[in-house]
Amino acid sequence: MPPRFLDRAQIADLIPHDGSMCLLDHVLDWQNDVIHCIAVSHRDAANPMRLDGRLGAATGIEYAAQAMAVHGALRARRETAAKKGYLTRVQQVTFRVDALDDCVEPLRIEARLLMGNEQIVRYAFSVAGGDRVLLTGQATVMLEAGLLD
Repeated sequence: MPPRFLDRAQIADLIPHDGSMCLLDHVLDWQNDVIHCIAVSHRDAANPMRLDGRLGAATGIEYAAQAMAVHGALRARRETAAKKGYLTRVQQVTFRVDALDDCVEPLRIEARLLMGNEQIVRYAFSVAGGDRVLLTGQATVMLEAGLLD
């Protein structure tokens, strides 16, 4: 069984993002239907997602998408070969802040699997800093059949 705690290097081995584009620092825990991650890259002035010196709240969707990708890869290790996924729909997003870089605490990212099959998965996600929820939403990921990671 894959470990419950992963560091940044282990995360980068599971997803197609590396270097500064790997936004997550740790997986704190995961189960078959949920993953909990931590990130501090939102405070990095060199974060590649910054635009005009700011890290807008919508960037939280990318943090959540990376958590979903890690979760999918971890689940696939237990079941079958991992498949590449493509974010196809984001819905019911609620932004409670304008920018993520205003948050001094580490980001806590949760992605909860709502449904899924061999072709498609849907997650609910939240990004929080400290006790404050910064954004929530749902995302659908289309899995490309036949591609191995």
